[in-house]
Amino acid sequence: MHRPLLLAPALALAFAAAPAPAAQPPFYGPRLEGFAYPHPVRHFEFESQKQALSMAYMDIAPTVEANGRTVLLLHGKNFCAATWESAITALAGAGFRVIAPDQVGFCKSSKPRRYQFSLGQLADNTHALLHSLGITRAVVVGHSMGGMLAARYALQYPDGTAQLVLVNPIGLEDWRAEGVPWRNVDAWYAGELKTSFDSIKAYQQKVYYGGKWKPEYDRWVAMLAGMYAGPGKAAVAWDQALASDMIFNQPVVYEFPRIRVPTTLLIGQRDRTAIGRDLASPELAEQLGDYPELGKRAARLIRNSRLVEFEELGHSPQVEAPARFNAALLEALE
Repeated sequence: MHRPLLLAPALALAFAAAPAPAAQPPFYGPRLEGFAYPHPVRHFEFESQKQALSMAYMDIAPTVEANGRTVLLLHGKNFCAATWESAITALAGAGFRVIAPDQVGFCKSSKPRRYQFSLGQLADNTHALLHSLGITRAVVVGHSMGGMLAARYALQYPDGTAQLVLVNPIGLEDWRAEGVPWRNVDAWYAGELKTSFDSIKAYQQKVYYGGKWKPEYDRWVAMLAGMYAGPGKAAVAWDQALASDMIFNQPVVYEFPRIRVPTTLLIGQRDRTAIGRDLASPELAEQLGDYPELGKRAARLIRNSRLVEFEELGHSPQVEAPARFNAALLEALE
């Protein structure tokens, strides 16, 4: 007869107190298959650089009486259109039509193996998307890399830009001119291949949020990490490497004085984002990404601009404090 196994009290306590294994990040496809967006995803099919591409986007109608205006939301490099979830709700609730695309090479859009990434090309793709939807003029809101793209869009299509809102845009300084060493695309790719949930979280906590973290941020980290953990890792990493090369080598800060549309800068003051800081000398690395100063400098360069500073927020105020950010965004659009 088998007797039940009895554990000594100390051993039983040890088993009870043992922490559960850490949850593995989800696995998503190369086009973020498996990750649900807050609104239906549509696809703009077009040809660019001799290949068929698909650009995913959300087209959200106003949830109150329409005011006749459209807002275009441009995501950052470490973000997707879904990250605008709260802002979309606020904008649609204020009467705006909202278009939130994923750029080619990102999230739910195509991952081309060979593509000449440029801010001008991405702006052109986005302009073609709006044209296909019958939209000739929009308020352009860009965050992080999307801020660089939004500035390029306003320069390239001034008549199609009713207003410009830059949310902690990168590219407020020219890192290469500041002394950050150049690296080739293969080096960017090697770095991208090391990306994981833990590396994304550690980077964002240190650089984006001033060392602080909230559990709700994990969802957006898992969104990115899932693509790197999935079967499309190599394709995702390669396009991200091409995008990093684009960002580093195509500064827009020198053209800020040519921006003619009304512009609002929404700048979290705890942001310290600087592309290539890992290769910079310790002295230079310390100086880069000074957003309190960079925001003021950008406001001086852009005519007809207004600076709104979020004292205790970081790189992603729309994620960190959605209600406060949405209120500031809607005020800017008034």
